[in-house]
Amino acid sequence: MKIAFIGNFEAEFSTENYHKKTFEALGHEVVCFQENRTHVRDIVPVAVNYDLLYWTHTHGWKIGTDSDVKIMLSDLKKAKIPTVGYHLDLWMGLAREKDIHNDPYYRSIEHFFTVDKLMADWLNANTKTKGHFLPAGVPESECFIGTPNLKKYPHEIIFTGAKNYHPEHKYRGQLIDWLHRTYGDRFAHYGGGGKETIRGKELNNLYASAKIVVGDTLCKNFTYPEYLSDRFFEVPGRGGFMIFPYIQGADRHLEPNEEVVFYEFGDFSDLKIKIDHYLVDDKNREEIRIKGFNRAKADHTYEQRIKELLKVIFP
Repeated sequence: MKIAFIGNFEAEFSTENYHKKTFEALGHEVVCFQENRTHVRDIVPVAVNYDLLYWTHTHGWKIGTDSDVKIMLSDLKKAKIPTVGYHLDLWMGLAREKDIHNDPYYRSIEHFFTVDKLMADWLNANTKTKGHFLPAGVPESECFIGTPNLKKYPHEIIFTGAKNYHPEHKYRGQLIDWLHRTYGDRFAHYGGGGKETIRGKELNNLYASAKIVVGDTLCKNFTYPEYLSDRFFEVPGRGGFMIFPYIQGADRHLEPNEEVVFYEFGDFSDLKIKIDHYLVDDKNREEIRIKGFNRAKADHTYEQRIKELLKVIFP
């Protein structure tokens, strides 16, 4: 299959680059268009001769006027070339939800795959775009257990990710500050606002070195269901032991107390009980870590996600 792919390929560890590598590993040909450096007029002559237009759209970036985008997507549909969008982030209930109403991408593309089930449901109920729920995953090439390096990464408890997150989710900063206050030098934060950001295969070594990786995901009022950040799959898929806030639907992807440990979202007392227990329960912690890794490798890689996506588009 030949795929015309619009996205941000300049960032080495972007979703686009992981998906591109996955398509190619599955035997497909991919031609890439860097979204902030291209125009509809460059894309259409290629896409009309390909089997699929795949577009991972970045907020605020343009490939032409709204009219240009609508015409391109309409013409490709008439030519029976599927147009597919995908994104890892949450839109509903945030300031950027206005994109769904104002950007023709969301209402003119034929299929939109999202890790937010409520967004998929909303698209199906309110637009002509076919919404599909497809959770995040872990890259195949980085789904392995790393090598501990306690000299480089001596901390027992870690958090990875930017501290200054969406203004609608102030909990992230509160969580990191609480971990610092509660565990002192036993805790380290890697990412924006903390130590250096670790990416790629070195991230696996970081996770292998820590006893506990504390997770987080954007969740309005701690009640928003069926949306999980990619770290929910990446941490176990890269060999880390994870304590994650419980989100409705999360237990369908990883088995509680077997492959992941959940705590009640927003409840630092519950989180402390879980952290303190698993800091000393080496045997059970290791069993959960290995089972979580095996589950992620078996069920939650990008290769599996892309295969599922293609089955929907080409049944």
